[in-house]
Amino acid sequence: MRITEWPKEQRPRERLLSGGPGVLSDTELLAIFLRVGVAGKSAVALARDMLDHFGSLHRLLHASSSEFGALHGLGPAKYAQLQAAIELTRRAVAEEFERKGMCSPDAVRAWLRHQFALQAHESFVVLFLDVKNRLINYEEMFRGTLTHTSVYPREVVKAALRRNAAAVILAHNHPSGVPEPSEADLRLTSSLAQALALVDIRVLDHFVVAGSHVYSFAEHGQL
Repeated sequence: MRITEWPKEQRPRERLLSGGPGVLSDTELLAIFLRVGVAGKSAVALARDMLDHFGSLHRLLHASSSEFGALHGLGPAKYAQLQAAIELTRRAVAEEFERKGMCSPDAVRAWLRHQFALQAHESFVVLFLDVKNRLINYEEMFRGTLTHTSVYPREVVKAALRRNAAAVILAHNHPSGVPEPSEADLRLTSSLAQALALVDIRVLDHFVVAGSHVYSFAEHGQL
């Protein structure tokens, strides 16, 4: 049966409009995104198949273009739409924090969770702050494999000076899901802090993001 033939109070779109998105299941939200199903299968049934295929919503949103297209009824157009929706959310969050400033460790954690959400590769980003700890800009300085990223202190210093930053926050992700820093992470942090101190730029913290977990060097006395 097509969704349009369902009772109105059971249709995902009508339920969202009357009760808000929070009342819907993952399957129903995904069905609204899909809009239509395929021959012999409603959007809800296709959404359920997608979640069954990938095992979780998190894994589905991490899927590559080829993995996404391997499921019948999906293709590059839907994949592009999904990536655009994810990026819009990420930019909206960034815009809000640029306006409010990085006023607390919790605010930074929330910002970083959104920035690294659904990212399968390891990368190193720098948040450049003014004297009031407001975000000037952020930049992904280096990108690596799932296990290693090469970071050059000289490039970080040059980038900070170009932006006239008074302080920086360092961050990188661990796609492995383990938030604790490695010995290499500790050595890198020390090297960057020393290099930036030479030009009077403070390193406020270094965060390691692993899924929903965010590890703070400053809070653990490692900065």
